[in-house]
Amino acid sequence: MNKIFLFLIACIIFISARAQDSTYSPVSRPLRDNKSAKRERINRMLKMEEEGDLIFNKHNVFGIKVATDGYGIFFEKGKFITPWKARLLQFELNEKKSAKEKRVSTGDFSSQVLYKLNNFYSFKASIGEQRLIGGKGNKNGVAVTWLYTGGISVGLLKPYYYNIQDVVSYDSANQVVYVTSAQKTYLQAIADSNLYAFTGAAGFTVGWGHLSIKPGLNAKTALRFDYARFNTSITAIEAGISAEYYFSKIPQVYEVPYKNFFFNGYVSIMFGSRK
Repeated sequence: MNKIFLFLIACIIFISARAQDSTYSPVSRPLRDNKSAKRERINRMLKMEEEGDLIFNKHNVFGIKVATDGYGIFFEKGKFITPWKARLLQFELNEKKSAKEKRVSTGDFSSQVLYKLNNFYSFKASIGEQRLIGGKGNKNGVAVTWLYTGGISVGLLKPYYYNIQDVVSYDSANQVVYVTSAQKTYLQAIADSNLYAFTGAAGFTVGWGHLSIKPGLNAKTALRFDYARFNTSITAIEAGISAEYYFSKIPQVYEVPYKNFFFNGYVSIMFGSRK
């Protein structure tokens, strides 16, 4: 009986020990294995890079940018030529704002930009190159690249419409009586022989039927900081300068000189993947 009792106790101890081992090993072992696999993968990529082999063939990137004269979105396709150089194809859509714009509230949750003539959007298609200048052999995966692009720009001018109230008469107390008229641009309003009052912007949807096209050229240069260099995913920040030239002057704000040339600084955040 004692032998059976001792055998049962031994079995319980053995099973408990196995249970504890199975409880902890699935947690700790995969963590160690994942870290080891990541180190081995990065070391293998570093060796391939040192030997001049391509680690990835191409990348696709989406991003948003904030510039000193507006904001935009973009898409980029890249093709690696060497581990340190890639060809780029970029498409951007931006809204460009004048430094002289001043937005004011008109009450009832509405607002308007004083003296504004047009919303100015630019679509850009560019080609260029990206070159690795820092981060070679850096195991933390951070790379610094220099890039430059150039291409064509298509400026889109959409008239900025205001809601206008025209004076039609005076009441018995000599107070002005207003009636809401059709929406007008600023130039249409000041050309009207009647008195008027601006009551707010007509909105984003108004004016697309009177869009005008302004062709031009663009160029930019920037530094890009890639924080996932040895991963298939891309997380990066880009800071640079951009220049655009249009073949005709761009009217944005009334009595502010129209110009052909636009220069800005910008910062972009981008996400994507490599293959």
